[in-house]
Amino acid sequence: MTQSHPRISKAVIPAAGLGTRFLPATKATPKEMLPVVDKPAIQYVVEEAASAGLDDVLMITGRNKRPLEDHFDRNYELESALQKKGDAGRLAKVQESSDLATMHYVRQGDPKGLGHAVLCAAPHVGNEPFAVLLGDDLIDPRDPLLQRMIEVQEQRGGSVIALMEVEPEQIHLYGCAAVETTEDGDVVKVNGLVEKPEPADAPSNYAIIGRYVLDPHVFGILRQTEPGRGGEIQLTDALQQLAQDEKVGGPVHGVVFKGRRYDTGDRGDYLRAIVRLACEREDLGPDFRTWLRSYVTEEM
Repeated sequence: MTQSHPRISKAVIPAAGLGTRFLPATKATPKEMLPVVDKPAIQYVVEEAASAGLDDVLMITGRNKRPLEDHFDRNYELESALQKKGDAGRLAKVQESSDLATMHYVRQGDPKGLGHAVLCAAPHVGNEPFAVLLGDDLIDPRDPLLQRMIEVQEQRGGSVIALMEVEPEQIHLYGCAAVETTEDGDVVKVNGLVEKPEPADAPSNYAIIGRYVLDPHVFGILRQTEPGRGGEIQLTDALQQLAQDEKVGGPVHGVVFKGRRYDTGDRGDYLRAIVRLACEREDLGPDFRTWLRSYVTEEM
């Protein structure tokens, strides 16, 4: 029998990373502002949160991240210039980002890992469940992963993480979950978690991807969590404690995602994400696909 749990309204987006894999482009520009076709990657993430009904968004930022705040703010000079030109299409695009959600910002300070970034959200979130969306993972809006995770959390309580099956030799790149099946085909019970295990030590090939719906008890655990892998406070370590002791914060479940995901955290995957999304655009796709076929045929 399912229970009804408090409706989730807040999303937390950690965005304090240095983006070293994209240097020198990220020397003065936040990696979250790198364009994916014609929108910065971070806007896709905020759009996903808003589409799932999360209209209160807290972004965890760091030094040199002011462009993130500017992007989601109004730009009256630009809007006025477009209005005078009668360019209604571009004006709507400019205004869209500032109308998505109520945005809040807090600086992480010292970059002590994802767990520490999430802990920075505690004063804003309070004692209610909340979502965490990582900016490197873009989820196609046609595959409503976050909505499904919220639904599972409201029914079952506790915390819910997004899982994806990967090749065994790739599991060392991800947090990994030990799971058991439930009556819902896309939902598993999480019994344990380990951060970036060697393939021989991995309990499964279920990898954690960048979407979480968390019980607020995670904050108390994170305050007591010692630095783990890489000398950072790992969110995976806190979730491991929640999974082992359901009396504190309820159970941990996973939603197994089999939809379209675009990884923008790696240079190669970032380029592939741009190509995929450009090919699917109504305004760009036909001409771009024709050029791409020709390029592949002639050059490759």
